[in-house]
Amino acid sequence: MDNATGQSTQQVNPGPTPEAHQQNKTLMGILAYLGILIIIPFLMDKEDPFVKFHIKQGLLLVIVEVVIWAIGYSYILFQLWPLIELINLAVLIFSIIGIVNVAQGHQKELPLIGSWAHMFTF
Repeated sequence: MDNATGQSTQQVNPGPTPEAHQQNKTLMGILAYLGILIIIPFLMDKEDPFVKFHIKQGLLLVIVEVVIWAIGYSYILFQLWPLIELINLAVLIFSIIGIVNVAQGHQKELPLIGSWAHMFTF
């Protein structure tokens, strides 16, 4: 549109604000700890160091969940059901700890297993 002086007026989009970028990083970090939803931050924001840190830890938890799920459905190991449930509870607790760390803006390793997440290179 032209204004009264004959000059055109344009809206300039300055891009995302730092607050919006921080909220996006937080959302992507939280999704990294929610099982299969780890795919979303992996595809959208894996270049960000903060998100990448949490993706690696979340991926470790997903791998543990898949292995425990496969073992849990084995009839041979049915006697280990209480141990399997205990490991499932630990994965849930680690996911909650990871989500709390993301919400606080920290890059803390998860207890016991966090150091293994550095093995992933992507």
